[in-house]
Amino acid sequence: MLDAMTLPWLLLGLFIFFAFTTEAMTGFGSIVIALSLGALVLPIPEILPVLVPLNIVMSGTLSWRHRHHIHWPTLWRLILPLMVLGTLAGYGLRPWLGEQLLKHAFGVLVLWFTTRELWRMVKGIKVNPHGAWWTRGWMFLAGITHGLFASGGPLLVYALSGLSLDKQRFRATLILVWLSLNSLLTVVFLLDGTLLPAAPRIGMLVPVVIAAMVLGEVLHHRVNEERFRQVVFVVLWFTGLILAWPG
Repeated sequence: MLDAMTLPWLLLGLFIFFAFTTEAMTGFGSIVIALSLGALVLPIPEILPVLVPLNIVMSGTLSWRHRHHIHWPTLWRLILPLMVLGTLAGYGLRPWLGEQLLKHAFGVLVLWFTTRELWRMVKGIKVNPHGAWWTRGWMFLAGITHGLFASGGPLLVYALSGLSLDKQRFRATLILVWLSLNSLLTVVFLLDGTLLPAAPRIGMLVPVVIAAMVLGEVLHHRVNEERFRQVVFVVLWFTGLILAWPG
């Protein structure tokens, strides 16, 4: 029989497989999905030092594969300076929030993101470009959420809505953002002493990530991506509701 200590981590392994398969298929969501589902069974501070290094395996592979499509001016001049500052600020805020507030705040973020995306899908709403200061403000907030939850994607995608980059450049540039920021967070986890205790679990889960990447590449060509995204957002919406619910 599985003991109470083992079962949550086995469930997290299943969530990671689903989340990383989804990102390999659609280009989004490995950490936000895994963390949303994982937070139902484990504390967020315990999960992050495992998920963040695992994401480097995927983002590093995909960054190398799509390196010719990266839009370097957007990365260096716009995204990374604000995101790095925000990430460090968000990490600094984590001890002040406490486990329960961290969990509820993440649930609210997931609810906002999934509700917005599902509404856009249903209504067929097109994204309009934002002003420069609006974009920079939301980008800094995206960095804060990345420092708190390693999940800056929802707010960063919102901040960059309407940016004049084609789909390939946009995706390749964002993947390198996650590689850069998650490498920074991994160094921070090493310095604060949370990375080394997580190392055995990271090592055991690397094959799960590799298998998910392979399956995601196969499914990318065989599954209706838009319909799959809808299913994922519905699952995340209910998960966010549970996490955000007071009590």
